[in-house]
Order: sequence, then structure tokens, then C-alpha cells
Amino acid sequence: MKTTPITKHDISQSVIAVPPLARNADFTINREANAALIRHLESGGVRSLMYGGNANFYHLGVNEYAGVVDFLADTVGEDTWLLPSIGPDYGKALDQAAILRNKPVPTAMLLPMSFPFTNEGLAIGIRRITDALGKPAVIYIKADEYIQPDTLAELFDEGRVTSIKYAVVRNNPDVDPYLRKLVDVIDKDLIVSGIGERPAIIHLRDYGLMSFTSGSVCVAPRGSMHLLHLIKERRFEEAATLREAYLPLEDLRDAISPIRVLHEAVTLSGVADMGPMLPMLSGLSDDTRARVLPAAKALLEHDRGLVSTLAHH
Repeated sequence: MKTTPITKHDISQSVIAVPPLARNADFTINREANAALIRHLESGGVRSLMYGGNANFYHLGVNEYAGVVDFLADTVGEDTWLLPSIGPDYGKALDQAAILRNKPVPTAMLLPMSFPFTNEGLAIGIRRITDALGKPAVIYIKADEYIQPDTLAELFDEGRVTSIKYAVVRNNPDVDPYLRKLVDVIDKDLIVSGIGERPAIIHLRDYGLMSFTSGSVCVAPRGSMHLLHLIKERRFEEAATLREAYLPLEDLRDAISPIRVLHEAVTLSGVADMGPMLPMLSGLSDDTRARVLPAAKALLEHDRGLVSTLAHH
């Protein structure tokens, strides 16, 4: 695991994968399946792994937390970033921050609160949580006006925030007043598009963000990494064509459940058996799995087809 502090350059070099976490039938960690998924991502060039919502860290108990983080830290490659999540509630975030303080992870992502919170309360919490963590955190923004841009700018100036995962879903990402306000007051090089391949071109091209997070990268890492490179090279038409391969699975994730569909897609594609979902989530019905299966298999097959194509670039 890479342990040096994260820089702007590091953020820009890799798609940030947000993988599911494989479990056995008794909900213990499936070490072999998680290792297989990590190797699959790394073989496709991914060097940043963020364990958050897709890994259901929302419901990860404090009693299990240290063991899970240690396992993941021991399993990722020596040049791969491991970015665990904490929270979302204040008490659990503090407890988990204390656990991470003496571990070599470069940062932790604060999962987004949904209720109850205030702007001022978030700022106080972030200050106290980063004090406990002993390092700056990634702030995950999933709702419009979640935290005021000026408040975030103050936290950046205090050295408490390393980056932002911006994941506010818009019908038209071209029109996003909140993101526009954020990039006006915060270094856009430290804001990452947080909603997968679909809005990545617009977020990086039009707002100047430096990279994007992805769940579907867990099925098709080569394509996601190549998409990032195409955008950076301003080859936007090629990027849009490549992105089409991801949309069938992304459409299912949007229509059913981003977390649950991804969890099953990794299994159904044949990458690794993710097993059951940790409560309070549950797996898909047989009918829904039947809808996900062809999309997952097609995306993996598409990614395998890129091996020879990208070798000539």
C-alpha cells in the first residue's frame, strides 16, 4: 500500500475505484474474493481504491473496522492507494478516526450525512474528526448545498480536507450551480467527479475536475482508465464512444440501486464472488439478477477486448 500523502498529481493519475466488499455466507470477510477483485482492478491500471458506499461501510461495525482496514492494506499493491471511509454519524466517525490515526492510510473519506445536520455542525464535526484522525479527510458531497462552499474553503485553508468527492446527481450535469460555486472558491484540482462514467466528460472538460470515481470500473478497469486518459488528452468524441459500453450497466444501477446492482454485477460478470450484502442492504431478486447478468458480462467482455487495442497505443 502506498503511504505517502496524496498530491494533486496522484489524484489525476487514476480513476478512483469504489469497490464492493466480498463476504462469506456468514458475513465474514471473503479474503480470496476481495483479493481477486483488487488484482483485477490493479491489472487494469487502477491505483486508487476507495471503500465507501459500494462496500457498505455505512453499516460496518467499529468492532470489525480495524480488521477490515488491515486486511485491505495488506492486500492492495505497494503502489496502490487505500482510502477507507468513516462515519457517517459523528460518534462512529470519531471512533473510526481514532483507529485509523496510527495506520498508514493517507486519508479517510467522511461518508455523507443525510439527517440530522447543519452546515455549522458539519464544520465543527469535520474539525474534531480530522483532529482525531491526525490527517485531512476526503469530504463526500452527495446532496445539493450539503455544505456551503465558503465553509469548505475555510476547512481547506486549515488543512483539514484533502479532496472532495462530488456526487450530486443532475438531470443535466451541464447546469450545476452548486458545483460552479465550489470550483470558484476551491482548487478544482482537488475536486473529483463522484458519479461514475456518465458525467465524467462534462465534469472534467467543463468544470476542470481532475479525475472521477467509478463502480463499474470494478468490472471493466481498462476502459475506465482509458476513458480518463482520453478526456485528459481532450479526445472527447473517442471518450464518448468508449463510455457507451458502460451505460447499460449504469442504466440498471440508476434504475434499481447503484450499490446492489454493482455488488451483483461483479459476481455475475465472473470477476469475483461478492457473496451476500451486509445488512441493512440485501441482494437482488432472481428476475433483477437476470437483467443485470448480460450487461455485466458484456462490459467485462468489452474490457477484455481492449487489451490488444490499448497495447498498440
